[in-house]
Amino acid sequence: MRTPEDARDSPREAAWGVAYGIAAYSSWGVVPVFWKQLRHVGAVELLAHRTVWSLLSFVALTLAAGQGRALGAALRDRRVVAAMAVTGALVSANWVLFIYAVAVGRVLDASLGYFINPLLSVLLGMLFLRERLRPAQWLALGLAASGVVYLAVRAGSIPWIALGLASTFAVYGLLRKVVAVGSLPGSTLETSFIAPLGAAYLAALHAEGAGAAGHADLRTHVLLAATGIITALPLVWFTNAARRLSLTTVGFLQYLAPSGQFLLAVLVYGEPFTAAQAVSFAFIWTGLAVFSADAVLRARRTGRTSPS
Repeated sequence: MRTPEDARDSPREAAWGVAYGIAAYSSWGVVPVFWKQLRHVGAVELLAHRTVWSLLSFVALTLAAGQGRALGAALRDRRVVAAMAVTGALVSANWVLFIYAVAVGRVLDASLGYFINPLLSVLLGMLFLRERLRPAQWLALGLAASGVVYLAVRAGSIPWIALGLASTFAVYGLLRKVVAVGSLPGSTLETSFIAPLGAAYLAALHAEGAGAAGHADLRTHVLLAATGIITALPLVWFTNAARRLSLTTVGFLQYLAPSGQFLLAVLVYGEPFTAAQAVSFAFIWTGLAVFSADAVLRARRTGRTSPS
């Protein structure tokens, strides 16, 4: 039986992992544009809609991919069910924090959170998966960490939105990497734990004559229904990447998402960009450049020494 580590060592699997990672993180980089269209809907209500429509999307994708039996097998495995209950709670917390940040005009805070996330992914990979860093990777990690610490010190307060987003998604990524369940069955299972809570909340709102469902315009209803596929596809791509790549590689690929969010926040939404943020982001981007250069050089050396 092939393990995730075996898949990670295969050049073909690694290439697919990189492709999945780029697709996931690029889409997350521009997704604030979508959520901005629903800022008139409350964050908790929007989370409830997202869980319900995501479950429907995951079920449809699972059946379309012919993975119904894999989903049934996952449901019979108590360890998988327990792990997916935890990942469901983690991804829900991450979703509501991100929705809130976009709704209140704090996309830069969200961007910072997803810049911090790779640092935590690298740390978790070292602690739990015994992944080792090369000297250049240590330098990249130190530069990025310095940028985060500098910003926190200059701000004079704990960036709770950023830290909340970073920690919930880093632990989520670790669990989805090590739990023996496919991306589609796992995502379907984890959303099945949280969707009933979302449905109950929406039903209670409707009974009180409140909420967007049944009261908003057609455009809002269409956008709410679209939250499912907008959520499902990138998450499937992410879990496919996480199972094929080291957490270190996954962590630094993630810089695509916050870079896109950063550009949207500053150039499109006009959020203020302070000197302290400029210094912090410069450290982080330099770290990413060092890491990327090291990865390219190592790939070239490996290509030259490979028998193929």
